[in-house]
Amino acid sequence: MPARAAIPRATSNRESRVIAVSAFRRRAVAAATLLLLLAPVVASEPVDLDVVARIRHEAFHRSQVAANLKELTETIGPRLTGSPAYVRSAEWARGKLAGYGLGNVHDEVYDPAFGRGWEFRAARVEMTAPRQLPIHALPKAWTPGTDGPVEGELVRASFKTIADIEAQRGKLGGRIVLLDEARAYKPSDRPDFRRHTEEELGELQTFPMPQDAEPGAQDTRLDEYRKRQALVRALNTFFAEEGVLATLSISSWDNGVVRVTGGGGRKAEDPEGVPDLVVAAEHYNQLVRAVERGQAPRMRVDVDARFTSETDLPATNTFAELRGSTKANETVIIGAHLDSWHTGTGAADNGAGVVVMMEAMRILKAIDARPRRTIRIALWGGEEQGLHGSSGYVARHLADWPTPTDPEQAALPRAFQRGTGPLQRRPAFDRFSTYFNFDNGTGRIRGIYAQENHAAVPVFRAWLEPFADLGATIVTTRNTGSTDHIAFDRVGLPGFQFVQDPADYFTHVHHTHLDTFDHVVPDDLKQAAAIIASFAYHAAMRDERLPRKPFVERDE
Repeated sequence: MPARAAIPRATSNRESRVIAVSAFRRRAVAAATLLLLLAPVVASEPVDLDVVARIRHEAFHRSQVAANLKELTETIGPRLTGSPAYVRSAEWARGKLAGYGLGNVHDEVYDPAFGRGWEFRAARVEMTAPRQLPIHALPKAWTPGTDGPVEGELVRASFKTIADIEAQRGKLGGRIVLLDEARAYKPSDRPDFRRHTEEELGELQTFPMPQDAEPGAQDTRLDEYRKRQALVRALNTFFAEEGVLATLSISSWDNGVVRVTGGGGRKAEDPEGVPDLVVAAEHYNQLVRAVERGQAPRMRVDVDARFTSETDLPATNTFAELRGSTKANETVIIGAHLDSWHTGTGAADNGAGVVVMMEAMRILKAIDARPRRTIRIALWGGEEQGLHGSSGYVARHLADWPTPTDPEQAALPRAFQRGTGPLQRRPAFDRFSTYFNFDNGTGRIRGIYAQENHAAVPVFRAWLEPFADLGATIVTTRNTGSTDHIAFDRVGLPGFQFVQDPADYFTHVHHTHLDTFDHVVPDDLKQAAAIIASFAYHAAMRDERLPRKPFVERDE
C-alpha cells in the first residue's frame, strides 16, 4: 500500500504553549552550549574587575561630561575646521586635558594649507512679494555673505551639467536663483528617538555577505565625484560673473529641519561664488510654486558670513596622553573629531564624542591607573571634509601609500586616494596596538563593530561582560564606516567604532541646525566614558598588542 499522508489536526492552546516552551528550551540549551564552548576563550582574556569598579564609580558619581559639553557647545559653539571657533575649541581642550594631569598636551599640524578661515553669525531671509513670509534658511560653509541686505526677483534654474550653464548665461543677473525642484512631503515612518531593540541587536550579530563589486565601480564613483566638484567650481564662477544675488537649495530633510554642510570655496584658489543657502523644505516648496504660478516673487536676503583669512591656514589635531610603563613606546589611541558644521553647535556630531574621550582620560588619571602601554587621546580636525585629521596623522606616523602621481588622484581627500606602490610603514606601525572611536551622537554604547577582525571578538566579549547591566552586550563582526577609525583600518591597523543606539541622530541632528545640547542624553555619555576607559585600559595592559586581521597589500 502507498504510505498514507499525515492529516494535520488542530493544536490546543495548551499544546501550543508546550511547543513554544520546548522550542525556547532548545534554543536556550543551544545558546548555553555555545557559551560553554566559548568560555575557555573568553576566560583566557583577563579583566581587572577592581579597576572596572573604580572606573564605573568615577564615571557615574563624578562625571564631568555634561558640564564639559555645555562649555564646548554653548560657550564656544560650532567648530568648523579652520574657523576662529575651532582654534578656541582646541585651546579649551588643551587646557582641560592639562588640568587633568595628562602629559604631552599639544596640537599638531596635519595640513599646512587646509583652507581659509570662515565664520557665520546670522542670516535673515524673507519673501517680500506677492506677500511677506519669513523663510527659514541658513548658508553653506565657505560661502560669502551679502554685505548687507539684497533684494531681487526669484527665479528657478537647473544645472545638472556644465553644459547647462551656457543656456542660462545672461538671464540671471540681479536675481535670486532656486537650484532645486520642489519635493513632495513624506511623513516620517519611524520614531524621532529610539533605542536598539533586542531584535535589532540580534540582527547586527549576523554578517551580511558582501556583494561583488561591479567592475570599474570605484572608478565610476571617483569620476562622478570629480564631475560634481568641477560643476561646483564652474557654477561658483558663473554666478559671480553673472551678478546673481544668491542661490537657494532645498534641505534634504523635511519637518523644518535645515541640513547644511559646505559649499563655496574653501581653498584660496577656489572661486567663492555667491551667497548660497539651504532652505527648509516646506518653505522652499512654497517658493517654487510661487515661481511656477507666475507670481513674480521677490526676496530679501541678508547673510552675515565672512572669510577670516585670505590665504589657506594650517589645520591641527589635538593630543594628550597617559604615559605607559613597561611598554610606554607602544600606543593605544582613543579619539573623536573636534570639528563640526556651523549651523547647530556640534553637540551630537561630535561634541559628544569629544567630551566622552576626554572624560575617559580624566577617569583613568583620577583612579591613578598605571597602564603598561601609553594611552593617547586624539581630537581630530577636518573629519567632516573627508577624515583629513585622522588620515593625516596615520600617514605621518603609522603608514601610507606613496603620493599619487596622477594629479586627479592627488586632488582627492587622502581617504579617497589610491596611492602608487606598496604600503610604506613607519617605525611606529609595529608599536601600535589599537584605536577606538566614538562618533554617532548621544546614543549609548550597545557593543562594538569588530571590522571583520575575528581574533578580536573574544577579547571584546570579555571586556564588555562587566557592562552588560548597562546594555552593552554585543560584538558584531560587521564593518562600519564614514568616521575616523577608517583611517587606521585602511592601512591594516586595528581601528574600531562602537555600536550605539540610533537616538535621533538621523532624524533630527546629523549636520543640521538642531545639533545642540538639548539633543544629547548625559547618562548615555557617562556610560560610554566608562566603557571606553575600561577598553583603553585593558588594551594597554595586554601582554600582546590587540590582534590584527589579515591585510591584503594594495599595489596600484
